[in-house]
Amino acid sequence: MTSEQVRGRRRGAGASLIRGLWFLDEGLRRIEAVILSTGILLMAVNAVANVIGRTLLGSSIYFAEELNQFLIVLVTFVGLGYAARHGRHIRMSALYDQLGHRFRKALMIGIAGVTAVIMFLLAFYAVSYIDRVATIGKVTPSLRVPVYLTYLWVPLGFAITGIQYTLTVVRNLQAEDIYLSFSHVDTYDEPEQHMERVE
Repeated sequence: MTSEQVRGRRRGAGASLIRGLWFLDEGLRRIEAVILSTGILLMAVNAVANVIGRTLLGSSIYFAEELNQFLIVLVTFVGLGYAARHGRHIRMSALYDQLGHRFRKALMIGIAGVTAVIMFLLAFYAVSYIDRVATIGKVTPSLRVPVYLTYLWVPLGFAITGIQYTLTVVRNLQAEDIYLSFSHVDTYDEPEQHMERVE
């Protein structure tokens, strides 16, 4: 087998890997979209119904505040994965901006890799915490729902975010460009080019 054939096989395997990861990313995107849009709509409906009930009927919905707290937890932690997918996470780029392409790519791989490990670790600790809360048997005051059910979104959000950062690492290892997430290229401008545009 010639070296050209070996390179061709590697490119083919890399393309198959990227296609499989696109499928995973698209599946997660759809799940996040349904969860986030449903959560935000329910918060809006709950808040509006509570205001209408208080204004017209003279009494609030007794579980409105509790339900919104649950939904805020849901939207916050599932939203972590959404932010990572779209490269909308906070970035401290003072050092990063000063580096050349190769070093920026290495730094992005390192940052995404460490963040993925931290997210999976937090998901593990969240599951352990939920298990402890479940053994206590505590329920919420208004809806009488087991408290541990309200926290199930926390490990799910951390796990989805960890997957997103893992996909970012893989994408950066496979591609020439620098990717902030699996599908978003870092549109970094060289300082000289930026200065020319300003002038």
